[in-house]
Formats: sequence, C-alpha cells, structure tokens
Amino acid sequence: MTVSETGAATGPVVGRDAPPGPGAPPSRRNGGAPVAGPGDAGLGLFGTLREIGAEAWQYRQLTYQLALRDVRIRYKQAVMGFAWAILMPALIVLAGALVRYAMAYVSGSEVNGGQIAGMAVKAVPWAFFVGAIGFATTSLTGNAQLVGKVYFPREALPLAAVLAQSFDSTVGTAALLLALPIMGVGYTLGGIVWLPLLALMLFSFTLGAALLLGCANLFFRDVKYIVQVLLTFGIFFTPVFFEPEMFGTLGAQLMMLNPLAPMLEGLRLALVEGHNLLEPLTVLSGQGAEIVAWRPAYLAYSAAASIGALVFGALIFHRFEFVFAEYV
Repeated sequence: MTVSETGAATGPVVGRDAPPGPGAPPSRRNGGAPVAGPGDAGLGLFGTLREIGAEAWQYRQLTYQLALRDVRIRYKQAVMGFAWAILMPALIVLAGALVRYAMAYVSGSEVNGGQIAGMAVKAVPWAFFVGAIGFATTSLTGNAQLVGKVYFPREALPLAAVLAQSFDSTVGTAALLLALPIMGVGYTLGGIVWLPLLALMLFSFTLGAALLLGCANLFFRDVKYIVQVLLTFGIFFTPVFFEPEMFGTLGAQLMMLNPLAPMLEGLRLALVEGHNLLEPLTVLSGQGAEIVAWRPAYLAYSAAASIGALVFGALIFHRFEFVFAEYV
C-alpha cells in the first residue's frame, strides 16, 4: 500500500490483521461491537509491546512513505528550501542571545562565545521536540480520510510526523556541527560518544508524547490548543536560554525535574564543555557558592522517563486505536 501526497491510500490492504472491509476497525472482525484493544488482555505487557513492534515493522514501508510525503509537502514550493530546517534553531539562539545580553547588561557581566554555543546546541533538540509534537498531535485528525477507510497500524501517523521532523533536525544538526568550531568549541571523543545516546533518549521521549497527544487530540479536539500554549511557554521552563545553576541549588534541582532538561544540558556539557556525564559537576555561582550543575542521576532519570513515556504512550495508543475510525 502506498500513500499519495494528498493522503489517499492506494493498493490492497495486506497482512494478518487486515479487516474484512475497507475502514472496518479490527474490533469488528468477528462482528462484535467496537471495544478498546480487543485480544490484548491475554497478551500481557511484553506481549502487547511485541505485537506493537511487529506491526510497526510489518508496515515500515507505509511509515516511510508517510514520512516522505510529509517532508515533500513541507518543502514543496518553499522558497527557502532546506534553510527552513536551520531558521527555527537560529531564531531560538537569537532570542536567547538577546535575553542573555540583557541579563548580562543588568548584572555587569559579559556574554561569551561558550554561552552562545551552549544555546545553539540546545536549540536544535528543542526545535525538534516542538516541531514533532506540533505535527504529531494533529496527525490523526489531519488524516481522517485515511484513518476512516483503510486499516493499518495507526501508530504509523505520529511516527511518520516525528520522522519527518527528524529530517529537519538532521539538517540543522549538520549545520550546527560545522558552526561550533567557528564559535571556539573543540570536539572531544568523550563528548561525541554521548551524542547518539542523548539523541535516542530525546527521540523516544518525543515519540511517546506524540503517541499520547495524538490519541488524546482525536477524542478531545481542544488538546491541540493546549499543546500549542504549552510549547509556546515551555521554553521558559526548559533550560534552553539559560543553565539550571543560574537559579541556585534548589532551582537547578527543580528545573531538572523536566525530563527534557537533562537531555539538553547533557548535550551542552558533553559537546561544549567536554564533560563526562558519568561524573558530577560543581560550579561556582556569582556569589561564590558551590552549585551542583550535573549529577549522573539526572541522566538515569531522563533515560527512565524516555522509556516510560514511549511504553506508556504506545500502550495507550494501541489500546484505543481500534475505535479511532469512529471518532475522526
């Protein structure tokens, strides 16, 4: 089965879970009333997760086509082309630089290149999270015709939205890696090693949130507006423009409760500072007090949150996907 740029599906529906008729949810395979997650009760947690993974792999080509469609639509007849992938992080860095300059002017300090580089490193993953969640939240309602007429694992739609945003972020990351040496950042092997792990954690957490919010928005259509508000003001509760230690010991600990915070700070410390994330880091505040800027426990907490978000989002989405066609 392939998908056109308009969202129409062509070709036969194949696979062991194909329903008897177009658009009929699997809950009606045996003529019963639609229920959430039929047949999952006897599978258990790991059995359900294995089923989700098997279906995702079986329909991987469809997910690829959906992601490719989203990328093509995004760049079709776009004047700036791939520059759009760099514009959002660049605007975040510019806004952050203005904020930091104003803070430095009031306090009588200076803004150095390392601070700008740190904001740039955190701007790319933050832009990825915002873009992926924004598109994934409306991925089901935006493909109502596809959801209502053809059976396929509905997880493919939020996953495709996240993968499409990953393409943008890959372009932005490549540009960032070329720009950091110009800012005076020297790469270290220890810093580069942490990049894939932190990127995987960010992708897992984002995908889990995308599955959960995409499902919620189908049943409660005002979820997308709530998400827009949270994404707009979320940057002030996430250490993108600043470092957590700027808020003192207690403030830094509270800031790190945001699961995204250890990922972003870990990227900054690993790439810009060359710090080993398995070791704690203590810095001096402006008043000369010692503040713990990093603990290895932050990394473990963020990893647990990523896995938990992905598992929880996948289970909730899978449980209710069998009645999606009735709500689009």
